[in-house]
This record gives sequence, C-alpha cells and structure tokens, in this order.
Amino acid sequence: MEGGCTCGKVRYRLSSAPMVVHCCHCRSCQRESGTAFALNAVIEADRVELLSGEPERIDTPSDSGKGQAVFRCPDCHVAVWSHYAGAGDKADFIRVGTLDDPSACPPDVHIFARSKQPWVVFPEGAEVFEVFYSGKDLVRLYGEDGAARWKALRG
Repeated sequence: MEGGCTCGKVRYRLSSAPMVVHCCHCRSCQRESGTAFALNAVIEADRVELLSGEPERIDTPSDSGKGQAVFRCPDCHVAVWSHYAGAGDKADFIRVGTLDDPSACPPDVHIFARSKQPWVVFPEGAEVFEVFYSGKDLVRLYGEDGAARWKALRG
C-alpha cells in the first residue's frame, strides 16, 4: 500500500499490512482531525518506506497525558502518521485517509468510545472499548501474526 499528503511532497509505502486499525473517538483525536474520530493503521516504523519528502514532527498533547508526535507535510501540513507514547518511534500510526486506497483499511477496533459523538453508530459486531483494550485482547483484535508483531515491537 502507498499513500501521501495532499500536495504529494510526502509519499510513503507500507511493506506489509498493518497490525491493526484503530478508530479512536477520544477528544484529542476529534480536535486533531477536526471530525468525529481518527482512523490509524498501526505498523512497525521499519515497515514504512519514505518515498519522497520529509515530514516534520509536531509534538501535541493527548488524552493520556503522554502526548503524541504528529508527522506532517511541511508544505500542505497534512498529518501522515503519529507516534504515541506506548510504542514511541517503533510504530507508525498511519492516517488511513492518506492511503491511496483508504478503503483497504477498515477499523478493527473502536477505542475511547466513552467520548464518541452521539450520532456515531457502531456497526453490528464491532469491537468497541470505552477507553482502551488490554493485552488479553491482542490476539482477538490483531490476529496471531499481528499480536506476535506487536509483542516483538514492544520487546
């Protein structure tokens, strides 16, 4: 899969499928994205190849209090991925909307549902967590391969 910013200066390629796709409904993601949620495909940073450009890092607060680093195109300022405190720079949280085919990454899990907008309706059978899931949910949400990749990433 490939993607990039609106102006095309920053382009990237994923060398494998993401481990999981989060649909985050926290207030920080709502504010950051300017809409009801953020959709992030979680993948090891070493599986993201930068094809062109160099995104700039912007440190922002998050609901966890640990902050996040948002990587934006220096020209059009579109956010292409983030790093969160849990994995740091080892994992890229790719903004699904920046993929050339965002329909290839539907959400696997909805997180921070406690602050979702009241008009958002979860699909029947969706995995939904009021805040965040625990390690016991990894295999169910990530699959065997994704859970093993996440555990290897975290050491």
